[in-house]
Amino acid sequence: MMRWCEVADLVGEGASNAEIAAALYMSETTVKTHVGHVLAKLGVDNRVKVALAVRDARGASG
Repeated sequence: MMRWCEVADLVGEGASNAEIAAALYMSETTVKTHVGHVLAKLGVDNRVKVALAVRDARGASG
């Protein structure tokens, strides 16, 4: 799985940047970069919309 996908999944679960950093063994700065990429890839402007997109994708896949 691509790193930004892992970050998106954790954002979808409501994790903070600090929680994501700890879970994925990366710095908070790197998490912020990945979150920015996720926002851009999904064409959304906040974490709530990322969470909704993750939820919808999970529903569609299974």
